[in-house]
Parts: sequence; C-alpha cells; structure tokens
Amino acid sequence: MTKNWTVRRVLRDRNAGLYLVGLVVSAFGTSALGLAAGVWVKDLTGSNGLAALCLLAVWAPTLAAPALGTIADRVRRRPLLIWTNLGLGGLLLSLFAVGSRGDLWLLFAVLLVYGATVVVHDPAESALLTSVVDADLLGDFNGLRTTAVEGTKLVAPLTGAALYAAFGGAAVAFLDAVTFAVAAGLWGLVRVHEERPRRPTGGWWEQAAEGARHLWAHPGLRPLVLAGGATMLLSGLNATTTYAVVDGLGHAPAYTGVLYAVQGVGSVAVGLVSGPALRRLGERRFAAGGIALLAVAVAARAVPSDPVALAGSAAIGLGLPCVLIAAFTAVQRETPGPLLGRVTATANTLVFTPNVIGLAVGAALVELVDHRLLLVLFGLALLATTAVLAQSTASASRTAARSPSDASPA
Repeated sequence: MTKNWTVRRVLRDRNAGLYLVGLVVSAFGTSALGLAAGVWVKDLTGSNGLAALCLLAVWAPTLAAPALGTIADRVRRRPLLIWTNLGLGGLLLSLFAVGSRGDLWLLFAVLLVYGATVVVHDPAESALLTSVVDADLLGDFNGLRTTAVEGTKLVAPLTGAALYAAFGGAAVAFLDAVTFAVAAGLWGLVRVHEERPRRPTGGWWEQAAEGARHLWAHPGLRPLVLAGGATMLLSGLNATTTYAVVDGLGHAPAYTGVLYAVQGVGSVAVGLVSGPALRRLGERRFAAGGIALLAVAVAARAVPSDPVALAGSAAIGLGLPCVLIAAFTAVQRETPGPLLGRVTATANTLVFTPNVIGLAVGAALVELVDHRLLLVLFGLALLATTAVLAQSTASASRTAARSPSDASPA
C-alpha cells in the first residue's frame, strides 16, 4: 500500500520530481504576480475596472489556444519550455519602467504576452510529460501537481502582497522573473529524448482543426472535456456569490479569505489521492463523483451557517479539481504524441474559457437574483452534469462489453 502512495511514486522518479518542482516554482511566481498586478493598477489609477482588466489581459489569449497550441507540435518541447520561461523572465524585467499611470500600457502589454506565452507553454508541458513519466504515473503526477500548485496559492499571494507593500510592483515582477529562470534550469536537467517533429503538411488553421477533430471524435475524451467546461462555467457562476454568502453569514468581506483558504486545503488534499482513485474508478467515474460532491457543496452554501459554509468550501476544494485532473490525464493518455500539443490547447480552451464567461454572467446575476436561489440552481445544474457524464460512462461500459478493444480504458 505504501509503495503506491502518490507522493512517493512521483518523487522517487528523478524526472518527475524535477518536473514537478519546476511547475511549483513557476506557479509560485505567477500567483504572487497575479495579485500584485491588480493592486498595482488600482494604486496607480484608483479604478476597479482597470484593475480587473489585468485578469482579462492574461486570460484573453486562451481564445486563440487551439491555434497557438500548434507551436507545441511544431518544435521539440523541452527547448520550447526552457526558452519560453527565460523569455518571460526577461520580459518581466521591463516592468521596472512602470512608475505612473502613463506607463500602464506596458504592464498590460506584458500581461497579454504573458498570457499568450502560457497558452503555448501549458500544452508543451503537458505533452512533454508523457515522454518524461510512465503512463501509469500520469494520474499520480497530475494529482500531486494540483496539490502542489494549490498549496502555493495559500502562500504566494500573501508573499506577493507583502513584497509589493514593501518594495512595489517591480519587486514582485522580479520575483516572478527569478522563478521562471529557476524553472527553466530545472527543465534543463530533465532527461528526455525527443525526436525532431515532422514538418507540418497543412496550414496553421488546418493543423489546429486536426487537434479539435481528434478531441471531438474520441468517445472517451469528448464527454470528459465537455463536463469539465460545464463544471468550470458553474464554478465561475458560484464564485460570484461568495461576497453575498459572506454577507448572509454576517461577516466582513475579509472573511472571504477564510473560505478560500479552506477551499485550498480541500484542493491540496484531493491531489494526494487522485492517482489511486483514478486507477480504481477510471477517469469518468472519478470526475462524476467530484462533480456530484461539488453540486452538494454549492447548494449547501445557500444555508446561512458558518459550519455549513466552511464544510461547503472544503467540499468545493475536494470536488472541483476531480474533473480537471481526470480530463487532462485522459487527454495525455489517449492522444498520439504528434497531436498532443494541439489537443491539450483545445481542451484548455473548452474547459477554462467557460469559467471567464461564468464570472462575467454571475457578476450581473448576483445583483438581480437572490444568491440563495442562484446557489440551489447552480447545484442542480451540476447534478445534471454529473448525470450526463455518468450516462456516458454507462454507455462506454456497454460498448466495452461488446468490443473491449474499442472501449476507453478504465
């Protein structure tokens, strides 16, 4: 039993350990800068709207992810990761020139390039992972990555805020630049042999469409990715009710930090058991169970009770990552290497763009409708998502009984 423990399985593998540390280091810097950028703009302009545009600048390139993801299939992936990290580190140093409202164009330009580079970097990292670790370790690795990255979110924003308060925004940008340089060095130590990719035969958009076609035609991947997108849409809608929930509990807005911290602890915990759970349940059952838990937790937030709110936040942290871990592990396992960058980028778009839409729509809804009614409706919608995914799982099981060679692996 001990030999299968997720942490030990991953960290005893040299390449997987280096890979994981590289991801955690860069995630720490990104989380620190994510908070500081908005505060920086707010201090320089006094505008909440402009501060919110920082998040939009980083997320906007996700809409072009299917096309940008083709880059990860055109070149060797480890050099791409190393040079994109070093390039971002150098670019962030330009933020030392931001000192007044008139310089904000530079900050937004850097954030936009930052987001576009991440859109290229993420599918390359995910694709290279399949060459670095064994296939049966992917679930363990992805779960532990969730634990590690969520763990940094408990510390990095506070570090960024303290550094910003003491030395200003440029100091936080320098910290992020250093983390990217360290991550590049760690990926440089990873031992992996990559063949030079074959020269592409079609045009840019034709190659992007090839990845989308593979994802849509695959009977195992399509329901998982669509369930992930639906879950993230409803997660974004749920997130916009948080301040209303806190008001209903009779607490000051700062209590939101307590709820987010408890949710983070739940996300840290689920990553530790994801590998064994995926092996036992399979991707779709694991994802459906997580969405069902999330549904109950979201609906429970309508109850004005501190214990219920805290338990609900922990359950959200436990349930939400399940579908993400399951979907992207399945993409890594079920996609041929030459297509993996494009397919991962397309999956990123389908899963994470709905979260932004949910945040925008939810911000309007929570002003018009009682948040308790909204939470119950969001919970019911999540239960419906669970039912659809469970039905696809049952269908796949029937297919497996007829033709095992065509069925998705459990």
